[in-house]
Amino acid sequence: MASLTQHSAHAQTAIDKPKVIFFDVNETLLDLQQMKTSVSAALDGRTDLMALWFSTMLHHSLVDNATGRFHTFGEIGVASLMMVAETNGVSLSVEQAREAIVTPLRSLPPHPDVVEGLKALKKKGYKLVSLTNSSNLGVQTQFENAGLIDLFDARLSVEDIKLYKPNLKAYEWALDQMDITAEGALMVAAHGWDIAGAKAAGMQAAFIARPNKAIYPLAIEPDYIVKDLVELSQKL
Repeated sequence: MASLTQHSAHAQTAIDKPKVIFFDVNETLLDLQQMKTSVSAALDGRTDLMALWFSTMLHHSLVDNATGRFHTFGEIGVASLMMVAETNGVSLSVEQAREAIVTPLRSLPPHPDVVEGLKALKKKGYKLVSLTNSSNLGVQTQFENAGLIDLFDARLSVEDIKLYKPNLKAYEWALDQMDITAEGALMVAAHGWDIAGAKAAGMQAAFIARPNKAIYPLAIEPDYIVKDLVELSQKL
């Protein structure tokens, strides 16, 4: 099997540099460990249920997409945590579920490479835009608490279009908002599903190989595969 470096070198053949760089937020920029600890505690210390909760939350955001309904990502997160608790015999109230998710989510720290990497990209003249499934108020609060608010030229939330990534219309809407073509835009994410959506929408994509994250092998390959934002800034 080819290494990440081999894949990355192959993917980076003859690509034009982007003009606008879009960033996913949670896990890509912000470290979720605080929230993972809080959610695990709400599930009676069942750390093995974290992955199930997160995948259940993503699954039901796509249920909203498919059924023409919309709830905020926070609402879906709470509902999904209640479902996981119920199916695993854990007693949990809605208020406890909300407290486990919302409170730590607002004050997540950035990964160690993020500030340096973003500053390097801004110095090179790239326009930096967040594109998240979280709410507008949620990501504003996160960025203020993480010290990232001044490093971005714009913040976009699917709350405004009421379609979650990786629905292709979410990426197309973001491109329209920034008046940029898909070919001139780069999506940066630590999630294989987000990379898959961006590439299917015609964008360039960079996969940040955060711990325990993998590319979806059946999707179009990303143009860049890097360990962090500092490496991405060097490659661009």
